Amino acid sequence: MVQRLDHLKESPSQTAGPYVHIGTNPNWVEITGVWKADLGLVLVGPDTRGERVIVEGTLTDGAGALVRDALIEIWQADAEGLHNSPAETRGKADAAFAGWGRQPVSDADGSFRFETIRPGRVPWPDGRLQAPHVTVWIVARGINLGLHTRLYFGDEAAANAQDPLLARIPEPARRATLIAPRTERDGVPVFRFDIRLQGERETVFLDM
Repeated sequence: MVQRLDHLKESPSQTAGPYVHIGTNPNWVEITGVWKADLGLVLVGPDTRGERVIVEGTLTDGAGALVRDALIEIWQADAEGLHNSPAETRGKADAAFAGWGRQPVSDADGSFRFETIRPGRVPWPDGRLQAPHVTVWIVARGINLGLHTRLYFGDEAAANAQDPLLARIPEPARRATLIAPRTERDGVPVFRFDIRLQGERETVFLDM
């Protein structure tokens, strides 16, 4: 039986915007003095082990328009496939690698950019190795729950072909939305990951 709602009215949906940056990235919106630097801006340092890479892209909505007020977070393993987390039981992760980053999407061109490292392979629950990947999380005005997806590296074809999660996506065109092609800039690998929230070539989002 459907519950009557005349005595308990539904409250307005709570979304992540438009004020999400005030709490998460105050310096970016010119609110200074909260902390010296916004959290998540730097993932690597001079002592971080592993191959340096750049991840960059844009965020677009279902009409193809740039989304300029979103927030992107990435989470990943270190170069040895270990996570910087108390839940990591397989070994000790690289203390010089944050394993987590946060960037506001640029209000100028809807872009984001992370300087990070290529992650190592992490086991699936059944022990099979997953391909190197970066977990991507998106919040924005109008998105009630953060969107979770993955970036796989375009130059890891053999590992991608064996990845248990990618194998669950039967359509090649849908799998391709998770694989970032590689270019180079000043000798550094650059992986382009354009995220489409809806419509043609919509990025695959995960519920896991």
